[in-house]
This record gives sequence, C-alpha cells and structure tokens, in this order.
Amino acid sequence: MARYIALLRGINVGGHRVKMDNLRALFVALGFANVETFIASGNVIFETDTTDTLALASRIEQHLQQALGYSVATFLRTPAELAAITAYTPFPHIPPTEGHTLAVLFMAQSLPAHAHATLATFETSADALHTHGREIYWLSRGRMSDSLVDWPLFAKTLPLATTTRNITTVRKLAAKCPAN
Repeated sequence: MARYIALLRGINVGGHRVKMDNLRALFVALGFANVETFIASGNVIFETDTTDTLALASRIEQHLQQALGYSVATFLRTPAELAAITAYTPFPHIPPTEGHTLAVLFMAQSLPAHAHATLATFETSADALHTHGREIYWLSRGRMSDSLVDWPLFAKTLPLATTTRNITTVRKLAAKCPAN
C-alpha cells in the first residue's frame, strides 16, 4: 500500500472547525488504512492501494465537500516528496537568521513557466519567494503576520489553490513519515 500525506486547505481556520477524530473518520470512510492526523491544521497521513494521485485528491475533495459543506483543496505528497521538500535549500544566498520564518505553499501542480515573473513581483524587502516543483517557498524576514506581500492581490493575480505550512511542521511530518 502507498502512504500519503494529505495537506488540506481551510481546516480549523476561518471559522471552519473540524475535530481531528471526525477528520480521521472521514478518511476511514473512504476506505483508507492507518489513518492519523498530525497537528489540528489539516494534515492527514493514510495508506491506500490507489496510486493515481490526481483521482485520489479529487475523491477526497468531493467527500470532504459533501461531509463538511465547503470546499477543501487537497494536496497529496508521498513521504519521499516530503523528504525532498525539507532537504531543498530554496534561498542558498540568504543566511538563516533568527527571527526569519520559512513556509511552504503547496500546489497541485507546478507553477506555469509564464507565472514565475508574476510571482517575483510579489517579493518585498521582507519577503522572498521561490518555486521548486509543486511548492512555493516563502521566506519572511520576521513574523509571517508582518509580511508585506499583498496576499489578496496574490490570490487574484495567480489564481491557484495553495495551502501553507511552516517548514517546522513540514519537517515534523517528514520525520513522522520517513521515506523508505
């Protein structure tokens, strides 16, 4: 069986509260095995025989929409993919500094080539952005809440679904689900 980590958007933010035992039950109802949640922010680890990740993500999204009554974008990664994400150095020329925050925006597919220049326009003196694979790495020189990025304009200009996790959470997930 293949192991996946589902990174869900909109769980326990913006008034959408879901208890983790309920979320686990929703994944078990889909026939997945060894289901567990990690941190109450929409991270679900599970196993399935299904290997078509696009169909699998769609199936999860439809099930969650029906059960919860709102859209929940779902981004699947394997343990090997999480390991690669945590091993990648997106900003090699920016020394790690205390007080900086690194986050990962997960996408369903890679950013189209024509959108890279647009993404660069959102960088600020406090925020650096870098894409690699199906992830956008965001370095905030300070707290994420102090970001100067115009996130509503970002969402309007680059209309792609994402979910964001602090790199610490991603590293903990990768450690919990080591690649074989």
